[in-house]
Amino acid sequence: MPDHGDINPQRAKFRAMSEGTQEDWMQIAAQFGPFAATGGKRVLDHLRLLDGDYGGFPIDRLQHSLQTATRAHKDGRDEEYVVCALLHDIGDTLGAYNHPDIAAAILKPFVSEKNLWMVEKHGIFQGYYFFHYLGLDRDMRDAYREHPYFQYTAEFCEKYDQVAFDPDYQSMPLEAFEPMVMKLFEAPKNSVYGPALGQE
Repeated sequence: MPDHGDINPQRAKFRAMSEGTQEDWMQIAAQFGPFAATGGKRVLDHLRLLDGDYGGFPIDRLQHSLQTATRAHKDGRDEEYVVCALLHDIGDTLGAYNHPDIAAAILKPFVSEKNLWMVEKHGIFQGYYFFHYLGLDRDMRDAYREHPYFQYTAEFCEKYDQVAFDPDYQSMPLEAFEPMVMKLFEAPKNSVYGPALGQE
């Protein structure tokens, strides 16, 4: 059997979790911490799957992601926001019908409530620019009109997302964003597993 990158050959002895011992779980916890801390690398690897994936758009999905993040970065947004801009469409390869939910699930332990809501709802808000061409209601986002993050999310789509399909725009390379991604994914702000790793 392949080891899938195990950093330690030691493994728990149980065949069912109900049989687990303190020793088993200390072994697992010892390996979980270093593995989880490198989550940013795996996220970046998955983002690279968008390279060359056009789906009919003027630029591929990776370039759209880079362009969105570059525009946010050049506008002075903080690193967490910029990483959200970079990863907002990372779910395209796995969730054709719910890509914002996938991006939000990946980011949820690491970002603020405001940025999480923005990523999770951006698909509906982005629809303002094209839903009517597909027989959908472009004002679907109005269902959230009274939400405190409505304008925040509308601004993300207007200023950074919907304009990021320009083949002539000079985006920053993915390498420029890698340190931001790695830093964000080093430790969760909100995870049930955080306290077990000494992350309150």
